[in-house]
Amino acid sequence: MDFEIKNVKESIVSVARSLGYVIIDTKGNEYNLVRKLDINNYPRFHIYLKQNGTDFNFSLHLDQKKSSYEGSHAHSGEYFGPVVETEADKIKQILVGNNK
Repeated sequence: MDFEIKNVKESIVSVARSLGYVIIDTKGNEYNLVRKLDINNYPRFHIYLKQNGTDFNFSLHLDQKKSSYEGSHAHSGEYFGPVVETEADKIKQILVGNNK
């Protein structure tokens, strides 16, 4: 699920912390964030986050399990549905509330 939040007044590091996510990788202006749902690595929410000035572009999905083959990025992921939509709504609510 892709969405944008405009005029974010916080850094990506601060945003990740306030949402309960950990930054696991960066590539240029794209950050790779995850939030585990329990003590195991999976399932987990996974965000690719790009910053364009003060606008943040989110690409959110739920990783159900680790990729099946080493070197592969394919996995059982949910990109839409009530669980992903609820997480997106939570993110929007937290960030919009923090930026008032």
